[in-house]
Amino acid sequence: MVVVHRVVVLPLRASLVVLFGVLVLFQTMSLPGQFAYMAREHPEDAELRWPATIISVFLVLCVQVVIVATWQLLTMVQKDRIFTEAAMRWVNVILVAIGAGWVVLVGVLLIVGFNADDPGMPLVLFLITTGVTVLGLLMIVMRALLRQATTLRTDMESVI
Repeated sequence: MVVVHRVVVLPLRASLVVLFGVLVLFQTMSLPGQFAYMAREHPEDAELRWPATIISVFLVLCVQVVIVATWQLLTMVQKDRIFTEAAMRWVNVILVAIGAGWVVLVGVLLIVGFNADDPGMPLVLFLITTGVTVLGLLMIVMRALLRQATTLRTDMESVI
């Protein structure tokens, strides 16, 4: 078990830190700057600047919530506390973040899909929405597995 921690958990934590940092840069600099630039270059679409900024920053925030919850679950793995109700709460946080992001993505897909002249952007949004759907459904299955494992562990501890 200790080898797994060193081989998997530490590099995963480092990757999560890097990803979180890049997402903060995206949220604060890149996305607002990109939409401001687009508003200057295409004044006819300037009214979309703030809604697009808010939506994209919110979606990045959903990913950041998943990263923080994953960090907490990794801490529980290291402390051998993963099969607890506390772990289930963090999994639920992940599911809520994925669900919130999915709802916003579906809304954006519908708005863009019904107003697009070109199928490119709706197809990209459909692909992203499908990926988030799969991730959410996978997390529901993983939560069910965690629930079963937690119940089994509790039963085993009561027997011993």
